[in-house]
Formats: sequence, structure tokens, C-alpha cells
Amino acid sequence: MALLVSIVPSAQESALAVTTRARATTPGEVLRLDVRSSVDLERLGVSVPWHPVIAFRTGPRGWRALVGIDLDVAPGEYEARLDGTTAGGEHVFASQAIRVEAKEFPTRNLRVAPRFVTPPASAQARIERERMLLGRLFRVNAPEARWTEPFAVPIAGAVVSGFGVRSVFNNEPRAPHGGADFASPEGTPVAAPDAGDVVLASELYFTGNTVVIDHGVGLQSLFAHLSRTDVREGDHVARGQILGAVGATGRATGPHLHWTVRLNGARVDPLSLIYALDE
Repeated sequence: MALLVSIVPSAQESALAVTTRARATTPGEVLRLDVRSSVDLERLGVSVPWHPVIAFRTGPRGWRALVGIDLDVAPGEYEARLDGTTAGGEHVFASQAIRVEAKEFPTRNLRVAPRFVTPPASAQARIERERMLLGRLFRVNAPEARWTEPFAVPIAGAVVSGFGVRSVFNNEPRAPHGGADFASPEGTPVAAPDAGDVVLASELYFTGNTVVIDHGVGLQSLFAHLSRTDVREGDHVARGQILGAVGATGRATGPHLHWTVRLNGARVDPLSLIYALDE
């Protein structure tokens, strides 16, 4: 269900009007803010309490910002603050209330081979290097959106492990699932969900053959466990371009596609992103 909320501005906020769209406002969801300005703006700043937000132009007086509600955001009442600046240096303001609702994620208990639970000591240095590498990539905040079309699922297939699921492997709890897993046979082509720049195409310890796309404005997609990669770092890819193929490389118990999305560092459900941008 789309959420359409119009600001009732005060006198000093009269230049900005905000509407929103989101599948829900729970942890792991993407909230889209669409802003119309009655005056020409040089820039628009948007802030929420838990992470930075980048606003980008959608027209002469239109702006958009994507807010990721991270898994760690507690339920409660929050506020997005908007600050627009004109060419003459004047400021116009608005605010948008955000009510974050609680959500219970399921837990699954699995018995797996011990090697899938505790990596050997010899792998720890590599794991830390790759963790830091991905952390740097997920902090990139390119100022412009690199896509112009709605996002699409990268592969046809059922979601077999949804976003936010808590896993217990051999009685040992693990971190919530930070992406969505799609069931598909090995070798199935994986398509880019939208345009962006390839910032990583490499084999990593946990995720095997991995591709990361930077879509701009703090939005990145990661595709894991590929049997092969068909792109290289530095490539610009279009929506639907083949990135590689489904596999079971890295710490995977069988062929599937794992798709992770980060939005200004927030862990969000890829399917929520598709909903928020499907207009």
C-alpha cells in the first residue's frame, strides 16, 4: 500500500511539499520522499536521525530522497528534516513525520556442516580484509542517481530465505539475513536490477564470486555465490545486463542467488526497494 502524505506547511515552509511512498515503515524498508518546490533550489538537504540521506533532482523543481530504515532502528516517532537552498542563499524548510512500526522476523534452525559455522583461524585475516573492503564500498555516496527506470528482480525464482530472517546454525545464533535469497538452478543468468557502475567483481570468502553495483546516491547492490562473473570493475551496466550466473561459490550449501541492498549504509530488503521505486 502506498503512503501518500502531504505536508501542511507553516509560513516559512510554504515553498516545499512532500509526498511519500513505502511498502511499510518497519525496519528493513525503503521510504521514498518526493519533494516539489515552488522556488528554484540549488540543493536540497534531507536528514533522518539514523543515517545520511542524499536528495537528487527529478525535474526542474522536483527532488527525491530514499530513506532506508535499518534493521536496528527502534520503533517510534521520527522526523525527516528538509532544508532547501536557493541560488541567492535563502533557505526553505519542511519536515516529514516517520512512524517506524515494530516487526517480528522469523527464525530458522538448521543443521549444517561445521565448516559453514566456524571459519578456520587461517581465514580470519582474509575475512577481516574483505569485511573492511565491503564496508568502504557501502559508504560511497555518489551525488547523482545512475538509474532512470524502476528496479526489477535480477532473476526469476522463489525467495527461499527472506530479508531479516534470524538463523541458528547448529544451535549457534547468527546475524539477521541481510538480503534475499532466490532459488534457481546453477548457471541461470543474473541480470542487473538497474543501471550503475561495477565497483567490485571478485571472489570473496563468504560470498564467493561477488559483484557489487553502485547505483548512486548511496545505493548499492551485492550479488553473491555466482558460478561466474561476466562484468569487470569499472564497467557501467544497464538495467537487465547479465552480470554472471547463479552458483554455489563461497559459503553456500547449494545453488541460489543472494541479493543484498545497502542504502546509505542501512540494511534494507531488496523487494522493498523495488516497491518504493515502482512508479
